[in-house]
Amino acid sequence: MKILVTGVAGQLGHDVMNELNLRGIEGVGSDIAEAYSGLDDGTAVTTMPYVKMDITDKAEVDSVLNSVRPDAVIHCAAWTAVDLAEDEDKQDKVRLINAAGSENIAKACAAIGAKMMYISTDYVFDGQGEEPWQPDCKAYAPLNVYGQTKYEGEKAVAENLPNFFIVRIAWVFGKNGNNFIKTMVKVGENHDALKVVNNQIGTPTYTLDLAKLLCDMIVTDKYGYYHATNEGGYISWYDFAVEIFRQMAERGYEAYDDKHLTVTPVTTEEYGLSKAKRPFNSRLDKSKLRENGFTPLPDWKDAVKRYLDELLS
Repeated sequence: MKILVTGVAGQLGHDVMNELNLRGIEGVGSDIAEAYSGLDDGTAVTTMPYVKMDITDKAEVDSVLNSVRPDAVIHCAAWTAVDLAEDEDKQDKVRLINAAGSENIAKACAAIGAKMMYISTDYVFDGQGEEPWQPDCKAYAPLNVYGQTKYEGEKAVAENLPNFFIVRIAWVFGKNGNNFIKTMVKVGENHDALKVVNNQIGTPTYTLDLAKLLCDMIVTDKYGYYHATNEGGYISWYDFAVEIFRQMAERGYEAYDDKHLTVTPVTTEEYGLSKAKRPFNSRLDKSKLRENGFTPLPDWKDAVKRYLDELLS
C-alpha cells in the first residue's frame, strides 16, 4: 500500500510519516517547500520520499497524485493559526488552503480511486452546551474563520468522495512546531504568576499517539466520521497547564513548583486578547473508535509525560 501524506512539515504530518516508516508501509511526504529536511529544531527526519505539492494549485495536485498514484491520502496540511485567520487580509488565503485545497485533494483522489483521510477539528461546531459532540453530528455552526473553512473542507471531501475518513481532533501538541505545552514550559520558567482559561473544556491530542491511530484506520475500509483525542476525561486549559507544571516540578525544575509559580484560573472573558471566538465546549465523543475496533489514544497525562521526555531530552 502506498500512502501520500500532506503537510509533513507540520506536527502531525511528520509523525504520520515516521509511523508509516516504522510499520513498513510505503509513504510519500508532501508539502509546499521544494525540499524537506526534518524538524524545525534540527532533529533528523526519517528517510522518506518527498514531493513538493501546493494543495491550492489544482493542476499541481492533479499532476502529483497522477504521478505518485497513492492508494490513500492522509491530508494533514492546513492553515491552523486561528487568530491570524481572522485578519481580513488573510481570510482568502485561509479559505484557499483549508477549503479549496482540500477540495483539490478530494477530487484528485476521486479521479484515481484513492481513499482519503481529512483531519478536521471540533471548531466546526459552536462549542455550546456540555454534552460531548458526536462524530456523526451535522449541527455545524463554526464561530470563527478557521472553523468555517475547516467545515468547508469537510463538505468538499464528503461531496466528492465515496470512501473517506473525517477525523476531528482538538488541542493538538507534537514536537514539530508550536503548541500549548511548549508555550507553558517557556512562560512558566520566566514568570512567577500566570492566568489560564478554565471555562473552555476539552481533551488534548498528542500527534505521536494520533499518528498511530490514523495509520491503523487508513488500511481499513471502516469509513466515516470519527473523533480522536487522548483519553482521560475532559479538562480545562487551566487543568492542562497545572498538570504540565506539576510534571515539570516533579522532574526537579523548581521554577514550576507551587512555591515559585502561581497559576490562577480565569474565564475566557477575563483573559481577553483572542481575535477569534473559541468554543467553550470542545468535548468530543470517541466511542465510535472502540465500536469499530480501533484502539483509543492513551491517557492525556501519560501523553504529556512522554512528550516532556522527548522535549527535554
